[in-house]
Amino acid sequence: MTDTFHCSCLCGAVKYQINSRPKALSHCHCSQCRKSHGAAFASYASVLRDDLHLVQGADDIKSYASSPSVIRQFCGNCGSSLFWSASAGAHADWISIALGTLDTEFFSAKQKHVQVASKASWYEIPFRTWS
Repeated sequence: MTDTFHCSCLCGAVKYQINSRPKALSHCHCSQCRKSHGAAFASYASVLRDDLHLVQGADDIKSYASSPSVIRQFCGNCGSSLFWSASAGAHADWISIALGTLDTEFFSAKQKHVQVASKASWYEIPFRTWS
């Protein structure tokens, strides 16, 4: 299995590479993730910030402070969700990547659904692997 993953937004303006296997794969059901993805949940995994390298399109990335310490980033051209990260706390050295942007095949047997108390009323989680 590779430890280098190539990634891009919908329009291809933003391309990035991660040089480690993503960890902590989660499907977040909080209202912010649902709204930022326009879906029932958002699928993210995390890498150390130093393992993420922008290949092109740095000027196309827009940021939104969704809470006092959390920044969400997206492509300013096509709107693709790209990353979210916390600027403080135990995980400030990590960045969460939207798994839908991976162009390299990725599989993780360990996944979990989180923030399920906030899930969309019209969506039923088909299995019980959440916290």
